[in-house]
Amino acid sequence: SYSYSNASGGLNVLSVVSVLALIVLSPYFPNQYTEQEAKKLGVVGWVKNTSQGTVTGQVQGPEEKVNEMKSWLSKVGSPSSRIDKTNFSNEKEISKLDFSGFNTRY
Repeated sequence: SYSYSNASGGLNVLSVVSVLALIVLSPYFPNQYTEQEAKKLGVVGWVKNTSQGTVTGQVQGPEEKVNEMKSWLSKVGSPSSRIDKTNFSNEKEISKLDFSGFNTRY
């Protein structure tokens, strides 16, 4: 589980989830926007452009933040791209994060 202190000093425990994303879009999707959004939300993982013209990646973090990232990937994305379809798979609860930050893979 994922713990953090709330404003009143108490501890909230959130489920931590991991999800794989596949995004079909056009034109090119600069990943710096994805990295910026992930860092803003506090989720970890990676993103990568594929040779098929899609973007794939993995996002991990508190369920609420992962859901916010999924929404951003589905509806907003890069200013220069049009998102045709998003597919999220392999969503599961995890006991610890597999990544310490969010980066672009090549």
